[in-house]
Amino acid sequence: QLQLVESGGGLVQPGGSLRLSCQASGVAFADYLIGWFRQAPGQGREGVSCISSKRDYTMDYADSVKGRFTISRDNAKNTAYLQMSNLKPDDTAVYYCAAIWRPFYGCSLQTQYNLWGQGTQVTVSS
Repeated sequence: QLQLVESGGGLVQPGGSLRLSCQASGVAFADYLIGWFRQAPGQGREGVSCISSKRDYTMDYADSVKGRFTISRDNAKNTAYLQMSNLKPDDTAVYYCAAIWRPFYGCSLQTQYNLWGQGTQVTVSS
């Protein structure tokens, strides 16, 4: 079973960039769908982006981050990434990496991911 550890969060000014990493330990990372979610204080969890386990690596994004965030994965390194650009104060949240075993499967932000990391804080403020 995969274990997930996020890193790369921090404090950034509006308009800045950050890259989050999700390091997985375990086997068959390539067979897992990977999603990024976030939760702001006092709000529910929001799906941000996901990437499939199909080798074409199709992706999906929340409307709020399209054109600003890019998800990717490096199966050789058991790592997924979320490149965040043009950050806004509304992007402030704890960001979580999630996974579910679904070989050769397209991703969806509505999927019930069952493996979660501990989260990394992203704060966008001047």
